[in-house]
Amino acid sequence: MNRDRISHFPQITFKIYSALIILLYLALPKLSFGQSLDRYEYSQVHMGTDFQIILYAPDSLVAQTASDAAYERIKELDQILSDYQEDSELNRLSSSSGSGKAVPVSDPLFYVINKAVNASELTDGAFDMTIGPFVKLWRITRRTQRLPSVDKINKASESVGYNYIELDESRQTVKLQEERMQLDAGGIGKGYAVDEALAILRDNNISSALIKGGGDIVVSNAPPNKKGWTIEVGMIEDGKQISNSLTICDKAISTSGDLFQYVELDGARYSHIINPQTGLGLTNQSKVTVIAPDGITADSYSSAISVMGPEKGINVVHQRPEMEFYFISKNNGKYKSWQSSGFKTE
Repeated sequence: MNRDRISHFPQITFKIYSALIILLYLALPKLSFGQSLDRYEYSQVHMGTDFQIILYAPDSLVAQTASDAAYERIKELDQILSDYQEDSELNRLSSSSGSGKAVPVSDPLFYVINKAVNASELTDGAFDMTIGPFVKLWRITRRTQRLPSVDKINKASESVGYNYIELDESRQTVKLQEERMQLDAGGIGKGYAVDEALAILRDNNISSALIKGGGDIVVSNAPPNKKGWTIEVGMIEDGKQISNSLTICDKAISTSGDLFQYVELDGARYSHIINPQTGLGLTNQSKVTVIAPDGITADSYSSAISVMGPEKGINVVHQRPEMEFYFISKNNGKYKSWQSSGFKTE
């Protein structure tokens, strides 16, 4: 009797289980296997640049709802991280500099500043979120076509230094120790924004997407029937610029440099990327591409390696096995390139 009961119970359980699976399949057709997905593309301007979203979804309503939510998140972060908007949280924090007050900040702002300080420490200050005073001078320079005086640069430098940022993780506060400090999220904010937008898409059941904001790109799972997302990157071969492609999934890629964005003053060429040590735009012509697990890392390190140069940059990347980089320099009309061992194109 006991053997019969034991042998029959699994059969009854299996029949019930099978029936439940069939009912679930019929009740939730939109979650059925083999569902076709279509490609949708969107574009909006935020943070002073174009943010492009490409995603795969079962229908236009799902796609539109997800993309709207992602753009709303980018808009929220712009209101937090902008140094152009006077009432942004970043600017309100900067206005407290030198007051001796530890200011409570939002989760996003604390996260970004904490990441920025970490990048500064690992790059010996080549990345520095406190370069706002230099950025202000450089914006005037680009408008007037006149370099700032040595006195103005020296005065601004008194308020620049990531070591002047004091973080208290337990209270989630930030203290800016020197007067006239101005934080600038230009080399890290867009990377964080594309990360957050991709997270919003995932929350809306979008598993395959690409988001591009300026020179920052993040991707999730591969598009249907593809190995991954194909990203075109500029490279050097036999001393000439060529275009190759990378295939990536669940990664970020960021490109920084002045091969195409620069200003010429007094016979010298200056980049839009500022060296925190000099207060001036870089004078070396270069372009850096970094691959990293997320956008905030790729963004900050592509900026830092532009400042550091290829030799120091590759040493930093070697300490971060999850990162890869490709560096192009141009000197007297000739191109030269460096790359990490894992930077492979097709």
